[in-house]
Amino acid sequence: MTTTPPLPVAGFSRERLELDPAYGRIRRGSPVAPVRLPDGTGAWLVTGWEEARQVLSDPVFSRARAAGRSPGAPRREIFIADMDPPEHTRMRRHAARAFTHRRVQELRPRVEEAAGRLLDAMEHDGAPADLVERLALPLPVTVICELFGVPPGDRTRFQRWSEAFLTISAYSPAEVRDAHEALDAYLGDLIERRRADPGDDLLSALAHADDEDGEDGGLGPGELVGLGAGLLVAGYETTASQITNLTYTLLSLDGEWARLADRPELLSTAIEELLRFVPPGSDTGMPRVATVDVELGGVLVRSGDTVLVARPAANRDERVFPFPESLVLDRPDNPHLAFGHGIHHCLGAHLARLELQVSLGGLLGRFPRLRLAAPESALQWKAGSSVRGLYQLPVTWTDTRR
Repeated sequence: MTTTPPLPVAGFSRERLELDPAYGRIRRGSPVAPVRLPDGTGAWLVTGWEEARQVLSDPVFSRARAAGRSPGAPRREIFIADMDPPEHTRMRRHAARAFTHRRVQELRPRVEEAAGRLLDAMEHDGAPADLVERLALPLPVTVICELFGVPPGDRTRFQRWSEAFLTISAYSPAEVRDAHEALDAYLGDLIERRRADPGDDLLSALAHADDEDGEDGGLGPGELVGLGAGLLVAGYETTASQITNLTYTLLSLDGEWARLADRPELLSTAIEELLRFVPPGSDTGMPRVATVDVELGGVLVRSGDTVLVARPAANRDERVFPFPESLVLDRPDNPHLAFGHGIHHCLGAHLARLELQVSLGGLLGRFPRLRLAAPESALQWKAGSSVRGLYQLPVTWTDTRR
């Protein structure tokens, strides 16, 4: 494979939310470009929307093959994001039952109640406040742990384990391994309790689920642990970061927070635009490996080649999104790839949207004149994490409205 000069393949800014302009230049040259990885091997970088959708949906691009090529990376015995069909199909069939749009909407009153309590306390204590501590962290961890039936007293431990998985550079390999083992043991025990005494929660439903066609008799203990851990971590950390990131984006762009507070009917459309505009991760996501020769974006990708999909770059594709570098809160057509596409489309997308609607809607309605309480230069961004985010988001306000 011929290669371009070395490119910043993980080149999204790791300290803020800006997208490296190199990705736009690469896409305009070729939406599928050869690059060289830090270890010296070649790969294909996909920055175009149409080409990204092809990779994410075509089974010839294997996640399982790519996951097996990650020496030294922490690995779970079973992790749904690393699977291909038919194993992935069977696992996802069980998990998807709990994340239908109808079932998630049934959770809305509980999510609104939890958010209301947090906002009540924040308003009562007065400005300034750290939005990460007061809302962005506690709301998703409360929701996902209630969904799984994790007792309130155990949620601090879960939060610590999740941070170790997603901020690997801040922990030693032994600490990451210990966190995996601790969560495995905890979930294994919780699953056994749910098998013996099921409750009204997702883990109980999964522990007692039978396959619809009756062929496999449900998920085994190891499968349940791997699935549960993946869903718990993904359902907490990414949503917490996005509540913070989307709020920060609105507050840092002149007039956008006030505009949205005055036009609450735009909330759902605005959230979709923010999801398109704000990069959720700090790299190109999960690699894939081509299992046959395949044409992609006018180039021939050979069997065995690694393919990296830069979804945030694809979300700025000018062929699909007019004015892609601008935040257009009333953008009418928004087929963004923030939650992926194809068989690995985010299982928790409905739940994440619900939490973003409730949290941002609550903040806009109650604090229409919310603003940053610290200069942007003083904000500390997470480094070495697979998700972007701030450690704190200090905010203040001059009045409230219910």
